[in-house]
Amino acid sequence: MGAIAVCPGSFDPITYGHLDIIKRGAKVFDQLYVVVLNNSAKHPLFSVNERIELIKEVTKDIPNVKVDSFQGLLVDYAKSVNASAIIRGLRAVSDFEYEMQITSMNRVLNDEIETFFIMTNNQYSFLSSSIVKEVAKYNGKISELVPYSVEMALKEKFEGK
Repeated sequence: MGAIAVCPGSFDPITYGHLDIIKRGAKVFDQLYVVVLNNSAKHPLFSVNERIELIKEVTKDIPNVKVDSFQGLLVDYAKSVNASAIIRGLRAVSDFEYEMQITSMNRVLNDEIETFFIMTNNQYSFLSSSIVKEVAKYNGKISELVPYSVEMALKEKFEGK
């Protein structure tokens, strides 16, 4: 059995920043599960199924990536797929404090699963799904922020509103 990792997120929608972390994680681990969180505290633009389909589309050329979703505790999901690691992307120092709290809690819940932080590429350090949605909402240029299929999905969402 090879090294398996989980890369969780809301991915609403997936951006080039997310893809940067996914591609780099896929180089390190034999199998990488990109898992869409169903976070009840957020009000997503895309349904879980829509986000899964967009992620599958933009990661189809990365053979060791699988896309899934989950509700509940991340460490429980990781254990269910025999993952020994969680990959988290960091954009800036401001992300670290929150991520450290989550990582510490995950260690309490299951100390056999390690968390690895990957710093995003500098060109994506400002990028978030929220910013992309805000720019897309007002017909701003997002082609350098998200893959084409995501750009089209965003246009379709906002044209219908």
